[in-house]
Amino acid sequence: MPYENIFQKMYFDLKMKIFAGFIVSIFIHVHVAFSTRTSKKHPNIIIIVADDLGWNDISFHGSPQIPTPNIDALAANGIILNNYYVSPICTPSRGALMSGLYPIHTGLQHRNIAAAHPFGLPLNLVLLPEYLKTFGYDTHAIGKWHLGFFKKEYTPTYRGFDSHFGYWTGHEDYYDHTAVEGNNWGLDFRHNLSLVTDALGKYATELFTDHAIDIIQKHNKSRPLFLYLAHLAVHSANPYNPLQAPSKYIKRFPHIKDRNRRIFAGMASALDDSVGRVIDNLRNQGMLQNSIVVFTTDNGGPAAGFNQNAASNWPLRGVKFTLWEGGIRGAAFIWSPLLRKKGIVSTQMMHICDWLPTLYYAAGGNPADLGPLDGYNMWKVLSDNTPSPRKEILHNIDPVVDVGALRIEDYKIIYGTGNFQDEWDGWYGPSGREPKSLILNKRYFKELLKMQKVLFDKSTMFNSNYHSPAEVKCGPKPANASKNCQLHKAPCLFNIVEDPCEYHNLANQKPEVMKMLLQRLAEYRGTAVPPRNKPKDPQSVPPLHGYSWTNWMDDKKHIL
Repeated sequence: MPYENIFQKMYFDLKMKIFAGFIVSIFIHVHVAFSTRTSKKHPNIIIIVADDLGWNDISFHGSPQIPTPNIDALAANGIILNNYYVSPICTPSRGALMSGLYPIHTGLQHRNIAAAHPFGLPLNLVLLPEYLKTFGYDTHAIGKWHLGFFKKEYTPTYRGFDSHFGYWTGHEDYYDHTAVEGNNWGLDFRHNLSLVTDALGKYATELFTDHAIDIIQKHNKSRPLFLYLAHLAVHSANPYNPLQAPSKYIKRFPHIKDRNRRIFAGMASALDDSVGRVIDNLRNQGMLQNSIVVFTTDNGGPAAGFNQNAASNWPLRGVKFTLWEGGIRGAAFIWSPLLRKKGIVSTQMMHICDWLPTLYYAAGGNPADLGPLDGYNMWKVLSDNTPSPRKEILHNIDPVVDVGALRIEDYKIIYGTGNFQDEWDGWYGPSGREPKSLILNKRYFKELLKMQKVLFDKSTMFNSNYHSPAEVKCGPKPANASKNCQLHKAPCLFNIVEDPCEYHNLANQKPEVMKMLLQRLAEYRGTAVPPRNKPKDPQSVPPLHGYSWTNWMDDKKHIL
């Protein structure tokens, strides 16, 4: 059957309502070792972090509006993490990933680290790359850091990475690589500690991908590789031009009429191409068969114009910066030939801080040697598809603005409004499931097949009746959904398993559950360290440092 006819058959058979991108069969055997514990070599570990990627911004969650074939192929043949959580903003999530600790135990529970803030992830913490170096790993970071840089000791190459190519602040322009914060503007692009001044006009997503490929191609394969690729995409750039993508990507989405969403789609598509290029080069270098690939967002998407962005968390509630599911339920998967069971949509409860003990174990270490952590070793749980040891997740406790959320098994308590006063607590599209949005076209399937061949050297078998098992469905929204929970008045309670869209506040119906969750929150408060936040330092501003953001407290001219 001609390729176009396969697409047409799927397009009409599914009545333009299902996720065609997830129609891969998982009937392929990979003849490699099934466990890193029996592998003679430490596995290569690649972590790809998308910035501000919403739940609904990748097609394996059921919306074909923005096709992501490379991500889909890896996810479909790995393990999709459908009960996986991150922090609601950048810095706390990245600190949790690197340390294995909740933000209340790193002091990063209140807001992000701004460029002018003289604090960072505590130096007494041992980070993931430092642990991996004990096994002989070469460790390289690319892209965003956002864990402090006021002194050089807080920057990546002093925290366990052999090299860093990217930026230190929370965002930058995709082309000129400057960062604007408030009234301050300066270059923010580094290779290790040195400023990069020759990248003007080069698109960040492609630039970071090129550097990742260069590292892979030059890597000494007698040593294991840890590659941390933390993309700028799909975060907003500077306020004067927040959404940016090359025209070749934007032109892929003529069906998206909203201009901002169309540009955003181009940004996401460039991110997907990056994933494909990295995986293809790992295969070409003979490294893929002994690799673990983790893909995760750092927080939910800034939808409906939040942060001048056009992400979508539909059908989940809320946006980035909130503790609703749309702000903290993360798009993520793990792929590796070393997993025993693949092609699974995992419902095991998992948090971003679990990656440190999980990957440490996968690398050959004993997590008991790590000391007390908030993270759990999830390798066997994911690989064997067994129940998660994690029964609760502390989403956050921010004592400064008095907000927090905690989940224990099926139930989640959320309290406080912070600075929003019940704003940004709605459900924001686009859903991407309208007929005009279904554009999983010939290019999508061509890329999907290409990635399948990279992963398995076999062709994909399509099943036109396959719905995406990773899609969240919530049923009809009740008329009082927006009013039955008013966080400025009282905490709310939701059964997240039965009600992932947080339609039904159960606080009055389940007082015993509320009491239990409130008591557990109080116990967590007793373990919290104070927030590390400090006022912005006027000596940090770029005009004092050649119009660049720098580790200003190492400058001899700095006035203490």
